[in-house]
Amino acid sequence: VLVSLRRLLGDEAVRVDKPARVGHAYGQSYGDLVRLRAGYVPNPPDAVAYPADQRDVAALLSWAAERDIALIPYGGGTSTTGRLEPPTDGRPVVTLDLSHLNQVLSVDVRSRTARVQAGIDGPSLETHLNDQGLTLGHFPQSFEFSTLGGWVATRSVGQQALTYGTIDTLVQAVRVVTPVGILTAGDSPVEDAGPNLLQLLIGSEGAYGVITEAVLRLRPLPAVRDYRGVLFESWEEGLEAVRVIVQESDLRPALIALFDHSAVAAYTLLNHEQRGLRRMADALGRYIKPRRADFSPGDRALLLLGFEGEGGWTAQQWRQAGKICDECHSISLLRNLSQHWARMRYALPYLRDILISHSVLVGTLGTAATWASLPRIYATMVGAMKGAVIASGGGPGYVMAHLSHACAQGAAIQATFLGRQVGDGDPLALQAQWETVRQAVAEAVVSAGGRMLSYNGLRTVHTLLDDRTNGLRERVLRSLKESLDPLDILWSGDRRG
Repeated sequence: VLVSLRRLLGDEAVRVDKPARVGHAYGQSYGDLVRLRAGYVPNPPDAVAYPADQRDVAALLSWAAERDIALIPYGGGTSTTGRLEPPTDGRPVVTLDLSHLNQVLSVDVRSRTARVQAGIDGPSLETHLNDQGLTLGHFPQSFEFSTLGGWVATRSVGQQALTYGTIDTLVQAVRVVTPVGILTAGDSPVEDAGPNLLQLLIGSEGAYGVITEAVLRLRPLPAVRDYRGVLFESWEEGLEAVRVIVQESDLRPALIALFDHSAVAAYTLLNHEQRGLRRMADALGRYIKPRRADFSPGDRALLLLGFEGEGGWTAQQWRQAGKICDECHSISLLRNLSQHWARMRYALPYLRDILISHSVLVGTLGTAATWASLPRIYATMVGAMKGAVIASGGGPGYVMAHLSHACAQGAAIQATFLGRQVGDGDPLALQAQWETVRQAVAEAVVSAGGRMLSYNGLRTVHTLLDDRTNGLRERVLRSLKESLDPLDILWSGDRRG
C-alpha cells in the first residue's frame, strides 16, 4: 500500500515517520492536548500525504476508494471537535495535509474577488490581499494557524463578522473533490433560484469531499479602526446596550463583545500582572487551587465595541453608539483600544495551554439564544458550568463568559470554565473529567431551550436536537453523504455520516 501511495504522489509527498504521524493525530481541544502531552497517541494515522494540487487530491481519493482506506482532510490542525482523530474501525488511515495548496491564484480588484487555494493560512492570505488594498475581513481566534479550507469546512465565524460577514457570506464559490468527481458550487455574484448547493458544502467538515479552492468576496481596507471599551455597572445594562446597538439599522459595528464581571476580573488581572499570559496563568492557578470560587471586585460588565471605515463615518457611528451606551447607564469609556485588541485577540487562546501546564482543567462552550431567552440561557449555562465543575472534582472553579456575534435577533454566549484537574495526570481521566463537564452543561442548556454551537464537537447535543425531529436531520445528511462518498472513504466522525 505504501509503495503504491509513494508511486502516486512521489516519495517526498508521503511521510510515515513518527513526528508526522503523531503531529496529525489530534486537533487542539483540551482533550487532545492532555493526551498528546502525556504521550498517549495509540491511534495515529498510518501515513500523512501532501498533495501538490487538485489532481493529486483526486488521484488520492480514487486510490483510497480502491483499497478501502480512510482519508482525513487536514488544514491548520486547529480543530477542537475531534474530527482529526483517526477512526478505530480497523481500516488504514491516511491524513491529507493540504498545506502545499497555499496559493492566491488570482485577484480581481475591480470585482473585489479572489480565487484562492484551500491550504493557505490566515496571515498569508491577508498579507497578499492587503498589498492590493483589500481584505477578506475574516479573523477567527485561530486566524494565525487555521486555513481557508478549514474556515469553509467548519462554517467559521470571524470576530468582525458584523461588518464583513461570516465565511458563508464571504465565499462566492467552492471547488470540492469528492470520491465521485469534482464539484463546483457557486461562482456567480448573484444567487440563482432553487436549493443552494454551496451552502450545503460550507460547514460539511470534509465529510462530502476535499475543498481545494474558493472564490472569495473582498472589501477595501478600512481607513480607520476605532475600538473602545465601555464599562457598565451590571451585565444586564451592558446586554441592553448591545441589543439596542445591533437592532439600530444605522449602526454597523465591526466588533461587539460584552464580558461579564468574571471575565473583566480576569482581563484586569492580565493587565495588572505585567501584561503577560504566563503571569496571568500563575495568578489564576493560585486562585483555583485554594478553593476560592471568585476574585471579582463586583458585577461590572465591559463592552468592547469597534467601528471600521472612513474617518467621518466612524466618528458618526461612535457618537450614535455612545448615546445609546449613556442611555443604558454606562459609567466609563476606555479609548484607543485598537492596538491592544490587535495584540490580545489571538493571544488569549494560548492562555489555555499555559493553564494546562499548571494542572488546571479548562474548557470553553458556546451557545446561541434569542434576546428574549438570552438572560435565562446565560444564567443556565453559567450555573450548570459551576455545578458540573464541582461535581467533576474540580473544586468551586471559576467561570467567565462573554457575549459575541450579536445580531438583531440574538447573540452567542461563550463561557470558559476552570477547575482543578483530577486523576493524577492520567490523560484519559483528565479527558473524561473535561468531557463530563461539557456534556452536563450542554444537556442543561439544550433542555432549557438553548442551542449549542457546533464547534463544541458534542455528540450529545446533536443527538438531542435530532431526537426533536425524529432523526430527519441525520437522514438528510446521510443521504447527501451516500451520494458524494458512497464508500465512506472520507472520515466524517459521527456527525455527518
